[in-house]
Amino acid sequence: MSKIEPFKKRMGWRFCLGLVVRDRLQLRPHRASFTPGEMAKGKVEYNFDLVEFPSAEAPGISVFYKDKSGNLFHTYSAYARGTENVVNTYNYLDLVPKGRDEDALPFTMSWVRHHDRYADGYLADADKPYWPAEATPAR
Repeated sequence: MSKIEPFKKRMGWRFCLGLVVRDRLQLRPHRASFTPGEMAKGKVEYNFDLVEFPSAEAPGISVFYKDKSGNLFHTYSAYARGTENVVNTYNYLDLVPKGRDEDALPFTMSWVRHHDRYADGYLADADKPYWPAEATPAR
Protein backbone atom coordinates (compact mmCIF):
# COMPACT_ATOMS: atom_id res chain seq x y z
CA MET A 1 0.00 0.00 0.00
CA SER A 2 2.97 2.34 0.55
CA LYS A 3 3.58 2.29 -3.22
CA ILE A 4 -0.06 2.11 -4.30
CA GLU A 5 -1.29 5.18 -2.40
CA PRO A 6 1.21 7.68 -3.93
CA PHE A 7 0.53 6.24 -7.41
CA LYS A 8 -3.23 6.54 -6.79
CA LYS A 9 -2.77 10.20 -5.87
CA ARG A 10 -0.56 10.87 -8.93
CA MET A 11 -3.17 9.30 -11.23
CA GLY A 12 -6.00 11.28 -9.62
CA TRP A 13 -7.93 8.14 -8.73
CA ARG A 14 -10.80 8.64 -6.27
CA PHE A 15 -11.93 5.04 -5.84
CA CYS A 16 -11.08 2.91 -2.83
CA LEU A 17 -8.11 0.59 -3.13
CA GLY A 18 -7.69 -2.03 -0.46
CA LEU A 19 -6.27 -5.50 -0.05
CA VAL A 20 -6.97 -8.21 2.46
CA VAL A 21 -4.13 -10.70 2.26
CA ARG A 22 -4.25 -13.94 4.18
CA ASP A 23 -1.67 -15.68 2.02
CA ARG A 24 1.14 -14.10 0.00
CA LEU A 25 0.05 -16.15 -3.03
CA GLN A 26 -3.17 -14.11 -3.15
CA LEU A 27 -1.09 -11.20 -4.43
CA ARG A 28 0.12 -13.14 -7.47
CA PRO A 29 -2.17 -13.26 -10.51
CA HIS A 30 -3.05 -16.84 -11.43
CA ARG A 31 -0.16 -18.06 -13.63
CA ALA A 32 0.62 -14.55 -14.88
CA SER A 33 3.19 -13.51 -12.28
CA PHE A 34 6.46 -15.33 -11.82
CA THR A 35 8.89 -15.63 -8.90
CA PRO A 36 12.64 -15.07 -9.37
CA GLY A 37 13.08 -18.84 -8.98
CA GLU A 38 10.59 -19.55 -11.76
CA MET A 39 12.25 -16.96 -14.03
CA ALA A 40 15.70 -18.47 -13.34
CA LYS A 41 14.59 -21.76 -14.88
CA GLY A 42 14.38 -20.04 -18.28
CA LYS A 43 10.80 -21.04 -19.00
CA VAL A 44 7.60 -20.35 -17.07
CA GLU A 45 4.12 -21.81 -17.23
CA TYR A 46 2.10 -19.17 -19.08
CA ASN A 47 -0.91 -19.29 -21.40
CA PHE A 48 -1.21 -23.05 -20.94
CA ASP A 49 2.33 -23.67 -22.16
CA LEU A 50 5.92 -23.68 -20.91
CA VAL A 51 7.52 -20.59 -22.53
CA GLU A 52 10.39 -18.15 -22.22
CA PHE A 53 9.02 -14.85 -20.91
CA PRO A 54 11.09 -11.68 -20.48
CA SER A 55 9.23 -10.24 -17.50
CA ALA A 56 8.03 -11.36 -14.07
CA GLU A 57 4.56 -10.00 -14.89
CA ALA A 58 2.41 -11.01 -17.85
CA PRO A 59 -1.09 -10.12 -19.06
CA GLY A 60 -3.67 -12.37 -17.45
CA ILE A 61 -7.25 -12.43 -16.19
CA SER A 62 -8.60 -15.03 -13.80
CA VAL A 63 -12.04 -15.48 -12.26
CA PHE A 64 -12.70 -17.37 -9.05
CA TYR A 65 -15.91 -18.39 -7.29
CA LYS A 66 -16.29 -18.98 -3.56
CA ASP A 67 -19.28 -21.09 -2.55
CA LYS A 68 -21.21 -20.88 0.73
CA SER A 69 -18.94 -23.51 2.31
CA GLY A 70 -15.84 -21.45 1.56
CA ASN A 71 -14.59 -23.66 -1.28
CA LEU A 72 -12.74 -21.64 -3.90
CA PHE A 73 -13.07 -22.57 -7.58
CA HIS A 74 -10.98 -21.28 -10.48
CA THR A 75 -13.62 -20.78 -13.18
CA TYR A 76 -11.89 -18.88 -15.98
CA SER A 77 -8.52 -17.60 -17.20
CA ALA A 78 -7.34 -15.74 -20.28
CA TYR A 79 -3.81 -14.68 -21.16
CA ALA A 80 -1.89 -12.57 -23.69
CA ARG A 81 -4.16 -11.31 -26.50
CA GLY A 82 -7.13 -12.97 -24.79
CA THR A 83 -7.11 -10.16 -22.23
CA GLU A 84 -7.67 -7.34 -24.72
CA ASN A 85 -11.44 -7.28 -24.18
CA VAL A 86 -10.90 -5.49 -20.84
CA VAL A 87 -8.52 -2.88 -22.25
CA ASN A 88 -11.27 -0.45 -23.25
CA THR A 89 -8.91 1.68 -25.32
CA TYR A 90 -8.65 -1.19 -27.82
CA ASN A 91 -12.45 -1.46 -28.03
CA TYR A 92 -12.63 2.13 -29.26
CA LEU A 93 -9.55 2.02 -31.47
CA ASP A 94 -10.89 -1.07 -33.25
CA LEU A 95 -13.97 0.94 -34.31
CA VAL A 96 -12.18 3.78 -36.10
CA PRO A 97 -11.01 3.73 -39.74
CA LYS A 98 -7.27 3.31 -39.03
CA GLY A 99 -7.86 0.98 -36.10
CA ARG A 100 -4.91 0.66 -33.76
CA ASP A 101 -2.62 2.14 -36.42
CA GLU A 102 0.34 0.15 -35.12
CA ASP A 103 2.15 -0.31 -38.45
CA ALA A 104 4.48 2.67 -37.96
CA LEU A 105 5.18 1.95 -34.30
CA PRO A 106 8.43 0.26 -33.21
CA PHE A 107 6.25 -2.38 -31.49
CA THR A 108 2.52 -2.73 -30.84
CA MET A 109 2.43 -1.46 -27.26
CA SER A 110 4.80 1.49 -27.66
CA TRP A 111 1.92 3.96 -27.25
CA VAL A 112 1.16 2.87 -23.66
CA ARG A 113 1.84 5.67 -21.18
CA HIS A 114 0.37 6.84 -17.89
CA HIS A 115 -1.75 9.96 -18.48
CA ASP A 116 0.91 12.20 -16.97
CA ARG A 117 3.77 10.72 -19.03
CA TYR A 118 2.80 11.57 -22.63
CA ALA A 119 4.84 14.79 -22.73
CA ASP A 120 8.05 13.37 -21.25
CA GLY A 121 8.00 10.20 -23.38
CA TYR A 122 8.47 7.76 -20.53
CA LEU A 123 6.97 4.33 -21.09
CA ALA A 124 4.51 2.86 -18.58
CA ASP A 125 6.76 -0.07 -17.64
CA ALA A 126 9.79 1.38 -15.85
CA ASP A 127 11.74 -1.89 -16.12
CA LYS A 128 11.09 -2.22 -19.88
CA PRO A 129 12.11 -5.91 -19.94
CA TYR A 130 10.44 -6.76 -23.24
CA TRP A 131 10.52 -3.37 -24.99
CA PRO A 132 12.88 -3.10 -27.97
CA ALA A 133 15.89 -0.85 -27.27
CA GLU A 134 15.06 1.45 -30.20
CA ALA A 135 11.61 2.14 -28.69
CA THR A 136 12.87 3.14 -25.25
CA PRO A 137 13.47 6.86 -24.70
CA ALA A 138 17.02 7.70 -23.61
CA ARG A 139 16.17 8.87 -20.09
